[in-house]
Amino acid sequence: MRIIAGKAKGTKLYTLEGENTRPTLDRVKESLFNIIQNKIEDSVFLDLFSGSGAIGLEALSRGAKKAILCDHSKEACNVIQKNIEKTHFTENVELYNMNFKQVLQSKIHEKLDIAFLDPPYKTNLAIEAVKIMQEKDLMKEDALIIIENDNKDYILQNLKDVNYKIEDIRKYGRAYLIFLKRI
Repeated sequence: MRIIAGKAKGTKLYTLEGENTRPTLDRVKESLFNIIQNKIEDSVFLDLFSGSGAIGLEALSRGAKKAILCDHSKEACNVIQKNIEKTHFTENVELYNMNFKQVLQSKIHEKLDIAFLDPPYKTNLAIEAVKIMQEKDLMKEDALIIIENDNKDYILQNLKDVNYKIEDIRKYGRAYLIFLKRI
């Protein structure tokens, strides 16, 4: 796994051992950033279920002014910290080794431009996160929430009562990227 473009282009990232995390594939990451490239410059970017931190660090490499990274796993946060140091983005990152609900409810003190949610598949954590973000009014007016998941229909069915519209849906193998825009 590596940073694809920008200031830290080519930097190889540390990854977590074992099967507890599922990194976003490089081709999915590249497509994601091609889609959102015009929104990244000077953005505040949330990578909520960070794993290795690759998505948030890619956003910084491409010009985001700040990335908020969160993972509940201590091992994941250790890897993320090593990747932050390796990419030299220490000044631009807030890293939280906490439950995502705690981060959303008490650690975000400015409105977000982009939120990337890639929780473990087969959970409703993305839906919970979107509802908390709406309740706490964490997103800017023209902000994007991107959910990576393998069950598009479940996500869409359970997001009917939120103030976000489906902007786009992309499929990459078994993974979907669902783009939500604030209404």
